[in-house]
Amino acid sequence: MEKNPDKNYAIEICNLTKTYGKKRGVSGISLQVEEGDIFGFLGPNGAGKSTTIRSMLGLLHFQAGEIRLLSMDASHRRREVLAGVGYMPSEAMFYPSMKVKDVILFAAGIRKKDCGKEAERICRLLGVDTEKRIRELSLGNRKKVSIVCAMQHRPRLLILDEPTSGLDPLMQEAFFGLLLEYNRQGTTCFLSSHVLSEVKKYCRNAAFIKDGKIIRRDSVEGAPLDELFMHYYEEDKDDTAEA
Repeated sequence: MEKNPDKNYAIEICNLTKTYGKKRGVSGISLQVEEGDIFGFLGPNGAGKSTTIRSMLGLLHFQAGEIRLLSMDASHRRREVLAGVGYMPSEAMFYPSMKVKDVILFAAGIRKKDCGKEAERICRLLGVDTEKRIRELSLGNRKKVSIVCAMQHRPRLLILDEPTSGLDPLMQEAFFGLLLEYNRQGTTCFLSSHVLSEVKKYCRNAAFIKDGKIIRRDSVEGAPLDELFMHYYEEDKDDTAEA
């Protein structure tokens, strides 16, 4: 993939390949996301979205390709890269006996930052009860804790894997309000989702992935995302029915 010298990229992926034994992961995908973008990463379940994200963050060892985040090699300068990244996984998993406030403090402590003021502000906006223990929380409330942990250090790059699953519509609005606020202040946002409506509403550019390969990358305004999404979604349903 050619790099435009006049543009700065928060994410650069070149020919990424990750397999799980004989099972497909992602195959030779390349992608660039400009700094300051809100970028949607669309695809059905099992398309390769989480594999791509986990490879970006060094959580998976990939067989081939190169990844640069914030203009740094993500494999060789991982500590520096992660200092500027906020990550929200699709599963909000924490130690069940810990109190919410301690989980948030622990996440800040790993980065050696005092994030108390921002964490308190986000908790107030999302209605997070910091005195409860994780085991007492619903999926939606665990998701809110995950949002706080990802955002409280004001990262340069936010990587969000299915961030709104489990959130009620009111909390989804509050979450995207925060996302837009951070973006206005310079944060690049990479949003993995299988919800077409939220990508159309909040993202400027998007890529569609299926069967471990990127099918299309385009601006949200210019791309016929509805037709593209439904075409591949219907294909998936047909394949499932035949199986």
